[in-house]
Amino acid sequence: MGFASTCDEERQARLSLGEWAVDGKPSFFDEMTRDGGLARPPYQRLARWLETAPTELLASRRSQAELLFRRIGITFAVYGDKEATERLIPFDIVPRIISRSEWTKLEAGLVQRVKAINLFLADIYGARDILRAGILPADLVLRNPQFRPEMVGRRIPHGVYVHIAGIDIVRIGESDFYVLEDNARTPSGVSYMLENREVMMRLFSELFALHRVAPVENYADILLATLRSVAPRTSNADPVAVLLTPGIYNSAYYEHSFLADKLGIELVEGRDLFVRDDIVFMRTTEGPKRVDVIYRRIDDDFLDPLAFRPDSALGVPGLLSAYQEGNVTLANAVGTGVADDKAIYTYMPEIIRFYLGEEAILGNVPTYRCREPDTLKYVLAHLGELVVKEVNGSGGYGMLVGPHATRGQIEAFERKLNNDPANFIAQPTLALSTCPTSLESGIAPRHVDLRPFVLTGSQGVTVVPGGLTRVAMTEGSLVVNSSQGGGTKDTWVIDDLPAGSA
Repeated sequence: MGFASTCDEERQARLSLGEWAVDGKPSFFDEMTRDGGLARPPYQRLARWLETAPTELLASRRSQAELLFRRIGITFAVYGDKEATERLIPFDIVPRIISRSEWTKLEAGLVQRVKAINLFLADIYGARDILRAGILPADLVLRNPQFRPEMVGRRIPHGVYVHIAGIDIVRIGESDFYVLEDNARTPSGVSYMLENREVMMRLFSELFALHRVAPVENYADILLATLRSVAPRTSNADPVAVLLTPGIYNSAYYEHSFLADKLGIELVEGRDLFVRDDIVFMRTTEGPKRVDVIYRRIDDDFLDPLAFRPDSALGVPGLLSAYQEGNVTLANAVGTGVADDKAIYTYMPEIIRFYLGEEAILGNVPTYRCREPDTLKYVLAHLGELVVKEVNGSGGYGMLVGPHATRGQIEAFERKLNNDPANFIAQPTLALSTCPTSLESGIAPRHVDLRPFVLTGSQGVTVVPGGLTRVAMTEGSLVVNSSQGGGTKDTWVIDDLPAGSA
């Protein structure tokens, strides 16, 4: 059965997530300020700076930051209207601060989780021990739309399936961090993490001088080393990596171009590559050049028209055959989307326990599996209180935020749930923590989440300190996705302050 089925259990879930105060009013954890108005230790220096910073200075820095981002050209496409529109993602100039001790726990939990995800994927495409043990229903894996039968029994280079993971984290208390979802296919957003840091360093050198901030600028070097470390054993001593993009009309094309430039590798489209004798080559002015590693930003369905969708003009004919023969590494591997599934997410504590023999360091958000009849009844009866998501949804699309939904929207989701309950999960409305945010009206708290980026190569797992903080720019909103109006801010991991040094 899903997480909760009674009102008492639901109330306990909410209390455990810190959503409700004693009198029933929403109560959110503020990351900067304690009750009584005192700043928490990691924020003490920033709080003093904000208290003395003139309003005109903050307004000027906001304008400068927006100008810099416009010059850089960072935009993203928003879908759902009659046609896609390009927007500049909002940027908040007040950094989010995480202490080194807080980060150490997060890092350990992220490493543990990604290790378990890689073991899980290797198992379901191999021996399937976890299915035989009955830890999770076999049909949830084998009938999953992201499960790729083509990968069954295939050995992939160095046994790594998820080379780049984006694990979404929410905070609801002093030391309470939860994983909201796992992104194991083609996680995006790292370009914003890097550009946010660069803009902050240009505009706020005085703030950096007050803190010892862990660097994120070396992400590209770590990623390139990770990609090269998983090159096929048949590749040359200096393996060639490329970044495969769907092209300029993709919503994340800016990031693809940005990362290829930072990595110092070629940005290619499917037409730039071809397969001969199960070897992948890149067309160059000097003739064909072998490709050993492909950092692909194309979904499985479009990778190879001979193996998946025959109408795809984005992929490379014969690519899957070359991959199955072990002559090229795809990052991330084909079939990793199973680990993105939000129903499988509900089993992550059991998955970690099964493969690692450990309890999960980072907990899951309590989640209802609508595929289970008793749970479905409960969800249908409480839609106005819950957040409902498609199991393979992303970007904030196709979801219901019950407390902010209209009667018509709730009724529409009732029909969807009754028609296809296995396609949905539901969660309590989360009490996302708040961080100070610079607005035209002044400094005010806004809700945030965090996407750290976890890299796995042949030598192990690395977590870049910080990640992408997404912020709901609208007062009261809990939706942080950029596609739904959210913004971003720089994330600082700083050394813990010695007692009395603030």
